[in-house]
Amino acid sequence: MTATTASGPLLLTQRRIWIIFSALIAGMLLSSLDQTIVSTAMPTIVGQLGGVDHQAWITTAYLLATTIVMPVYGKFGDVLGRRNLFLVAIALFTLASIGCALADDFWTFVLFRAMQGLGGGGLMILSQAIIADIVPASERGKYLGPLGAVFGLSAVAGPLVGGFFVDHMTWEWAFWINIPVGIAAFLVAWFALTLPSKRAERRIDVLGVVLLSIATTCLIFFTEFGGGDEHGWGAWQTWAFGAGLLIAASAFVLVEARADDPIIPLGFFRNRTFVTATAVGFVLGIGMFSAIAFVPTFLQMSSGTSAAVSGLLMIPMMVGVMGTSIASGILISKTGRYRGYPIAGTVVMAAAMLAMTTLAADTPIWLICVFLFVFGAGMGLIMQVVVLVVQNSVAPQDVGTATSTNNYFREVGAALGVAVFGALFQSRLAEQLREVFANAGASPDDAAAATSTLDPAALNALPDAVREQVVAAYADSLAPVFWYLLPFVAIAFVLALLIKQIPLADVSGMVARGEAVSGEEAERMEAEQRAARTGAPGAEADRRP
Repeated sequence: MTATTASGPLLLTQRRIWIIFSALIAGMLLSSLDQTIVSTAMPTIVGQLGGVDHQAWITTAYLLATTIVMPVYGKFGDVLGRRNLFLVAIALFTLASIGCALADDFWTFVLFRAMQGLGGGGLMILSQAIIADIVPASERGKYLGPLGAVFGLSAVAGPLVGGFFVDHMTWEWAFWINIPVGIAAFLVAWFALTLPSKRAERRIDVLGVVLLSIATTCLIFFTEFGGGDEHGWGAWQTWAFGAGLLIAASAFVLVEARADDPIIPLGFFRNRTFVTATAVGFVLGIGMFSAIAFVPTFLQMSSGTSAAVSGLLMIPMMVGVMGTSIASGILISKTGRYRGYPIAGTVVMAAAMLAMTTLAADTPIWLICVFLFVFGAGMGLIMQVVVLVVQNSVAPQDVGTATSTNNYFREVGAALGVAVFGALFQSRLAEQLREVFANAGASPDDAAAATSTLDPAALNALPDAVREQVVAAYADSLAPVFWYLLPFVAIAFVLALLIKQIPLADVSGMVARGEAVSGEEAERMEAEQRAARTGAPGAEADRRP
């Protein structure tokens, strides 16, 4: 049964903390595993559903939906409690997975991917906020580290599983697998996630939610239309979305300045530590997620590997993320200092991205593994550390809102990066592939059709000479993208230098808000309650000092 504020404070014993943490791990695994499974299966999915020219929309739709709902989950979690929202997020994500598996055309599939994002955004935000609720900032690193490691584990497990399904079964199984995982995560959360429920004391900022959603949507469509072949930067539709972005963003700022309980308090942006850490996340989101989104495609199509082999090649990145994420979390908990890790992480990521600019069809597999390991190590030094910095810089009652705002801007960066650089990649790739098929004797219509339905299986069926030209087209289209991403990593490095070191709080959010007690006091109170239930005489007196 869910603990409520009316029944007294929650007893945060170490056992209860670990039980709650297990529920968070299950939710994070569900969300992060799906993203990486899809990235490996994407070439086959778009080939069979006829969406090669628009495959960036699979990632963009998920990121757009995730980004829109992040501030909602963060604020509503602060106001109403996080348990029920966490259960809703799991259920929504799992049901949308069924829709993806049953989709029989490309745009229906994209729609259900967006629905998955509505659940995935909640799993990500609520997991990080609940950790801040139950664990003080001074000890939080050793918990945030494993959460980051789940992302690293998924970066490898997802491509492996996705590759197996594509090579030996069907791509639909990349979504059917979410059903048992989602049910298990829901049951673990239902029984383990005992958190206080609340009631809103002030009017919920519905207008702010609507305006923020409109602004975010206009932003993504502006970049998608501008960078794509179909419209371009000169199209009136592109600039209509640009105008909508300016209008909605301006109205949002005006509404938030007057709202009783704003979805994103403008006061956050007077907090130097919050602004700097959030800016690091935004800039890295542009570069980091753009690189991750298309690496499996590069490995399958440019290097000629199968989906399963491309999944195996992601293992070094997992090792890098898990190693530095866990190590940095432990070290931060021991020393109380976090400032150096984002600085080091940006340097490591820049080195990896510079190396990736040399990727080609004939790049040795072992060298690709080295690049991915270094890239993962840089990610692990940054992602969870930035979240910790933001949470530690705000009041306990705002920790969910601050966490979601930080993640919101990171996801905006990711959506922008994937949309813009994905459009650049797709535009260049489609042009080169049409030229390859035209040179092979295909008519313009047949060349366009072959380009739209190209997947790894179709690639392997082509004549050797044509297949080599297709592989070269993928390499020539994707490798230069890493050059475009390097400046963003450099900006993140400069911003990381500006992060201020402040003492880490030694009480958790729920304890600071008077909703829970922890440590020895919680252990004592739990023992007294247990003794009262069993009727053991004198137990309370015996346990007191």
